[in-house]
Amino acid sequence: MSMEIRGPIELPALREDIVLETADELTLVGELAMPESSAPAATLVTLHPLPTAGGFMDSHIIRKAAARLPALADLAVLRFNTRGTTSPRGTSGGAFDGGAAEQFDVAAAMEFVRERGLPRPWLLGWSFGTELALKYGREHDVEGIILLSPPLHRATDSDVAAWAGVDVEVVVLVPELDDYLRPAEARERFAAIPHAKLIAVEGGKHLWVGESQTRRVLTEIVAAVNPAALPLPTEWSAV
Repeated sequence: MSMEIRGPIELPALREDIVLETADELTLVGELAMPESSAPAATLVTLHPLPTAGGFMDSHIIRKAAARLPALADLAVLRFNTRGTTSPRGTSGGAFDGGAAEQFDVAAAMEFVRERGLPRPWLLGWSFGTELALKYGREHDVEGIILLSPPLHRATDSDVAAWAGVDVEVVVLVPELDDYLRPAEARERFAAIPHAKLIAVEGGKHLWVGESQTRRVLTEIVAAVNPAALPLPTEWSAV
């Protein structure tokens, strides 16, 4: 029997509730999802949207990446609540700091990746999460960063330009109908990174609502991180 892969479907994976410890002595709650029967080809360290606007580790693109990509693309997916953020998994310690002290949250996630020996880490940021990736990702050993709907509110032009001298991949997905940064302006703002790959998504919106947008985003993620897994199947055979 097969079923269509869409919506909240959760495919098989090894899922583990985890705790991250920050340098300023906070405890962050999260989850690690791993391929069920093979070693991961790469690792996604996800950074969720703005918690004061409802963003958390279960924001739908991040939740669906963790639900689908271990099985479909052999990826490890680490997701967690930044400081002061609540989800069904629990509440992370501390309080939202506007993207400043959150640098310690990013560092704690990357330390977890090192301790576990997870391969080929990529930072995957969405909205506010892209600001954290841009501001603090250069401090860590990552293979690349993937930016979904970057608003470029907290990340300055100098934060962006600093990636010009970093030999890692930079992939930017910009929705055609984004509320904050649309493709034309994004091309200007990211021109400071000559090797950045900017993908304008026709009909896309900031929140990537709907299965067609979800599949497009997950496909572009896998195209960057493990292209051998493409095309992503749209059905799953249940045994």
